[in-house]
Amino acid sequence: MKSPSATLLAEVRTFRQNHPEVRYVDLIALDIPGHFYGKRYPVEMLEKVAAGSPLKLPQNAVLLGAQGGLFKIGDYCFNDGDPDANRRLVPGTLKPVSWESQPLGQMLITSDGTEAPIEFEPREVLAKVLERLHHKGIHPVVAFELEFYLFDKKLDNGLPQFARDPLSDEADDQPTLHIERLSRFSDVLDDMAQTSKAQGIDITVITAEIGPGQFEINFGHCDDGLRAADWAALFCRSTRGVALKHGYRASFMAKPYLQFPGSGMHVHVSLYDGAGNNVLAAHQQQPLRHAVAGCLALLPHCMPIFSPNHNAFRRLGGTVNAATRASWGFEDRDACVRIPESDPRNLRIEHRLASADANPYLVLAAILAGLEHGLETRQEPIAPLNEDRSSGTDFPVDMLDAVRAMQHQSVVRDKLGAEFVDVYCENKRQDHLAFQQEISAREYRWFL
Repeated sequence: MKSPSATLLAEVRTFRQNHPEVRYVDLIALDIPGHFYGKRYPVEMLEKVAAGSPLKLPQNAVLLGAQGGLFKIGDYCFNDGDPDANRRLVPGTLKPVSWESQPLGQMLITSDGTEAPIEFEPREVLAKVLERLHHKGIHPVVAFELEFYLFDKKLDNGLPQFARDPLSDEADDQPTLHIERLSRFSDVLDDMAQTSKAQGIDITVITAEIGPGQFEINFGHCDDGLRAADWAALFCRSTRGVALKHGYRASFMAKPYLQFPGSGMHVHVSLYDGAGNNVLAAHQQQPLRHAVAGCLALLPHCMPIFSPNHNAFRRLGGTVNAATRASWGFEDRDACVRIPESDPRNLRIEHRLASADANPYLVLAAILAGLEHGLETRQEPIAPLNEDRSSGTDFPVDMLDAVRAMQHQSVVRDKLGAEFVDVYCENKRQDHLAFQQEISAREYRWFL
């Protein structure tokens, strides 16, 4: 077998042969708010990194706020000397970028798998959860679904405008869930699909959703949780780029319109043992019930992950299929945890609470932690919505309350890492307080 460096070096050299026009490659990773940071490397220097030369970036780049600034979090950022930390290249992710004006490549980087991984890096948090499950003989299979809106490229006094129908040049007015909308926006949607596939992302079904200019993309089921989250992260980046190329804005903002449905991140998870048997389907599906109970127990304590910003909380209890309480049900889209109809081999949960702009690595880590907790404690869940429409437990609907509920919860700290929880909660608290430091026009109208 080839060594990791030999495999990476072969990947870089093959890329250079196939894309001689590319002179630079963006090395990128996802920070806590779910934005990409990184460096643009000359492709010849990338060969040296692939061969084993150090790849270092500031450790605190992971801690950037939603607007890119740094907050004082413990000794990080201002009392630690802003140290560098090692990163590594993620094999199989070096791909051409087709939406930029100049030839470019991109490749994921991460600290997981390095000698000293960053404990609060999102990909490392998920990697630790997956490693723990694998040691227990549990192997997740994961599929993400992402909703997003297309807007006109130009804003109206900072506000989004409906996407213009390419045939009529009017604002998109197709009926909800209408297949005709897919046809009318086929040029940009097809480019998004083809670009995603060129990035190695397994996308499947495209749906016109309920909101004007709203769509949903489904990804294939993947037996590598890290890769599944990589796909979701990379899809957001490429989709925004392709949309701009076609004269649109693509946004994964959780609730861009108060009067229309928000955009969610739905995550399907099934669990298998080493022999390929579905763990959730054993013993008359009793493990499924335990797993659901664990998810619901941790859900109120993971709300800063599922709703990572002020706007995301607006989506909860919205117009369609957005839960207001931690609940579950069979074939019920009003539930946070839905059990889709399937045969025993494909029995799974669908976690529907996270907003589309949540960090996919952290969302999946939180879901798996809940499943693991349920299988360990073997508690019975509350009644499903199919039996009791009022069933459910409350969860925080405000960021500061959510942070308080997360920070000192012992199971969450154990499953996701105490250092991560402390850093993440303080990052969210500071981001929320920074967001409040602006007086809106409405505030003047009401109180001046």
